[in-house]
Amino acid sequence: MKIVFMGTPDFAVPSLEALCEKHEVVCVYCQAPKEAGRGQKIIKSPVQVFAESRGIEVRTPKSLRNTEEQEKFVALGADISVVAAYGLILPKAVIEAFPKGCLNVHGSLLPRWRGAAPIQRSIEAGDDKTGITIMQVVEALDAGAMYKKGEIVIDQNTTGGSLHDDMAKLGAKLIIEVLEELDNITPQSQDESLVTYASKLDKAEAKLDFSLPAEVLERKIRAFNPYPGCYFEYEGERFKVLRANVWAKSGMAGQILEGEGLKIACGKDALDILEIQRQGKKAMAIADLLRGFGFKNVVL
Repeated sequence: MKIVFMGTPDFAVPSLEALCEKHEVVCVYCQAPKEAGRGQKIIKSPVQVFAESRGIEVRTPKSLRNTEEQEKFVALGADISVVAAYGLILPKAVIEAFPKGCLNVHGSLLPRWRGAAPIQRSIEAGDDKTGITIMQVVEALDAGAMYKKGEIVIDQNTTGGSLHDDMAKLGAKLIIEVLEELDNITPQSQDESLVTYASKLDKAEAKLDFSLPAEVLERKIRAFNPYPGCYFEYEGERFKVLRANVWAKSGMAGQILEGEGLKIACGKDALDILEIQRQGKKAMAIADLLRGFGFKNVVL
């Protein structure tokens, strides 16, 4: 099958790699390289780097809304397009360009968690499972009919990073299965009454609000690890919290409690900090930090 692939970040690379092994990827679309770092070097996306390593044509238009870009897209003459975290809105002319349509590798069990950040929001909300949905792309956000789902369990060790990697692998597996069975699958409509939305991550959310229950903050810490990373501030310095447990102890919200380690009272219970990262330093176990640094018994 001749495929046009559309994706940009690490999440999309396993799907592209799997498609290259089984089908003919005639072109790859991804977001344009961006300037990053102190030297403002031009950094290509993971998808672009992989595609170029395989000798596949890469296109990075800023938009697909103009007629010229749409005509170029149609002229590729592919059978189908596959999208995985592309990052640009697809107009109707692109969605309907090829005979077998346009499929999306979406990181949730639709209709739960449509939108920008389904991986993190599923952990943050306390869901016990999530997964991948292969769906039709339509003009409405993540509202297309569903071809196939695969589930992943969320447990106390699941972080945003680990779930991202597991989902990327599962997405690659499922998109290959769907393409093999495409003519024999009847896609199922989504139940609109069950829709929830995963809003885009805002860095302002990452600051820990100790008036909330420790259980809520512990989930957020895992969900936002590694990005954007939850933190608190102490004496003008930012401390990123990478791992914590809930500790059944009360106190004034934000108070550093007495005892071993670093335990911070919350609206309910307390957070027992296990792994932390000082501003500009490497991550470390809390015991290692406390050998050379002390927190006074204050309220954060």
